[in-house]
Amino acid sequence: MPEHPLTIAVDGPSGSGKSSVSKAVARELGLGYLDTGAMYRALTWWVLDEGIDPTDQAKVADASRSLPLEIATDPTGPVTVTVNGTDITEAIRETWISSQVSAVATNLDVRAELRRRQRELIDQLRADRGGVVAEGRDITTVVAPDAEHRILVTASEEARLARRSTELHGTAGAEQIEATRDQISRRDRDDATVSAFFEPAEGVVGLDTSDLSFEQVVQAVLDLVRGEVAPQTPEQSDPSKEDR
Repeated sequence: MPEHPLTIAVDGPSGSGKSSVSKAVARELGLGYLDTGAMYRALTWWVLDEGIDPTDQAKVADASRSLPLEIATDPTGPVTVTVNGTDITEAIRETWISSQVSAVATNLDVRAELRRRQRELIDQLRADRGGVVAEGRDITTVVAPDAEHRILVTASEEARLARRSTELHGTAGAEQIEATRDQISRRDRDDATVSAFFEPAEGVVGLDTSDLSFEQVVQAVLDLVRGEVAPQTPEQSDPSKEDR
């Protein structure tokens, strides 16, 4: 456990590798791990299970405040997600959730409630485990702007599509990539209306992972946290250079 509590905030677009990398970094450093995206997916599952229209902002916001959510934060084990006693860890990654989650995640009242919960979990993990690696869309700028380390993980659209296609379909062939493209592009486009995760904000380190292996990205984040390498400047990691 670190001598002083440590929060590492990691943001990034879909397929940038932020979730798997953040979990590996948390495991290496002995910190807690918080997947904030899973919280939005869990609420989407809850809303649909309750028969609520995801576009009904008032009802969805009410549901967010009563969501009986439990999410595992130990990076050495599976990140299980349970709602009202039902394990929905696998269900929230299915296409029927992915196609609806943006309607929930762009609800500003929902974001306010889940950010409150996320901050509580971060504080709890700082106290209980000495720190946390929290990842999502607006962790570096809104949820934990005072984190000791703030990193925006980016990658070219080509690299992100290949990674997510392999994750979902087991391969990154042309057919699989096209089947994934709409899901990735639509989710990023919708979420970008309420949070910024393509360009690092002031004080946030940009890390372009397009040409890095998983192990290299994990090591790069660890090096940044340990101060062993010079961070990229926003100009060096400018996502506007991506082929979107």
